Formats: sequence, structure tokens, C-alpha cells
Amino acid sequence: MRIATWNVNSLKARLPRVLEWLEYAQPDVLCMQETKLADDAVPVMDFEAIGYTVLHHGEGRWNGVAIASRVGVTEDRSGFGELVDPYEGEARLVAGTCGGVRVASVYVPNGRALGTDTYERKLEWLDRLLEWLDASHSPDEPLVVCGDFNVAPEDRDVYDPRAFEGATHVSDAERKRYQALLDWGFTDAFRQLYDDDRLYTWWDYRAGNFHKHKGLRIDHVLVTAPLRDRVTWALVDRNARKGEKPSDHAPLLVDLAL
Repeated sequence: MRIATWNVNSLKARLPRVLEWLEYAQPDVLCMQETKLADDAVPVMDFEAIGYTVLHHGEGRWNGVAIASRVGVTEDRSGFGELVDPYEGEARLVAGTCGGVRVASVYVPNGRALGTDTYERKLEWLDRLLEWLDASHSPDEPLVVCGDFNVAPEDRDVYDPRAFEGATHVSDAERKRYQALLDWGFTDAFRQLYDDDRLYTWWDYRAGNFHKHKGLRIDHVLVTAPLRDRVTWALVDRNARKGEKPSDHAPLLVDLAL
């Protein structure tokens, strides 16, 4: 099974690129973030035409998460259920079962700046994600949580740690919460295969940062123990970040030998 995650930064603006990418990358499951669409605006027929069923959770102009699957998707769930969401009303989590694997697509809040309400609520959101996992899932089940976490777990996931001193995405509190997910029972599938520095998934549109290789690794595919030893291959598809009107994120793909 090939699982991919991609912050598309507007599915409406990026639809031709996403469909083209699905055709050549052939993931069985694609988790998308920042679709920026309401549920009734999702181009379902375009995905169905190439063999994908779409599960979407969105509220319109901002945010929005989705799972596109060509191996079916059942037992769908949106949000944290009965748990209080510190970003209530924003569509940031959707989950479904695809080919016997439970898959969740998450879009963790950005946080904006340390010491702000948005940052504190980002930390709360990550705490709530852990609570949701405790309440709804087990580390012993085949589970994948992937998406834009807006957290660079280590300094080697940042092109220049000095440039981000006192900024979000790299703070101790954010990294502590990312580590809590690993402690819960997840493995960072990409990092399991690639121990190198300077491997990124996001590059700022400004100042030609992509071409200067000034990026961050903030998109992740986390897998539980039943899947950890089945990870056979992974790739950040930098080619999808090139060309006209790309997303500022590149897709991340992981293959599982199921």
C-alpha cells in the first residue's frame, strides 16, 4: 500500500496538478490538507474518474482535510468527537479505514507566534490529538496519522535553526508534543528510512527559498508498531513543488508491504 500526504494549499487552485500527480505517483491513499473547500464543493467526480473515493471535512475558505482512496474508505470520522477542540469550527482532522488500515489526515494549527493565543491553542490541539488517540485507537492496531504537523521535530529538519530562534514550529513545547506522539506508539516512517539532514517538505514561496533549498520538514507520516517493519520505501516528491502555481509543500510518499 502506498500512502501519501500533501498540503495542497487550495484544492480548487491545485486540482489539475493533484489529479496529474495521482495518475503518475499512483498512491493507494492520499491525505490532503488545506483543501480550502466546503464539503459540497469537493470535485468528487474528477477523483472518481481516475478511481478514487474522497472523504472530506471542510468548512469553506480555510483549512480542510481529505482522504482520497482507491482501496475504499469506510468508518469515516471528522474531528475529535466529544472532546473539546481548541480550534472548534475549523476542519483539521478526518479519519477513515482504507484497505484494512486506519488512516487519519491532520492539519495541525500553525501557531503564528510564541506567546500568542493561537500558539497556546496549537499546543492544546496537539494535546487533544493525543487524547483522541487514547480514546479512539490503540498502538497495537494498524494506524497511520499523517499530514501537515507544522512541527519540525529536530534542528536537522530546519535549513538554519538560527533563523528560527524564538519562532513557532521549532519550540521546545511543540517538539515535546510531537515526541509524545512517538512515545504513544508511533514511528516517523520517513525518518526511519532516511537519517540525513536537509530533507524538507515545505519551502516558503518568498525569496526563492525552494531553489536555495531553505526548507523545513513539517509533513509527516506516523505509523504504529504493526506497520513499522512494513515500511519499505519513502520519498519527498520535490518535482511536485516545481512548475507553475505549485503548493508550498511537496507530497510525501510511504510504501507499506501489506
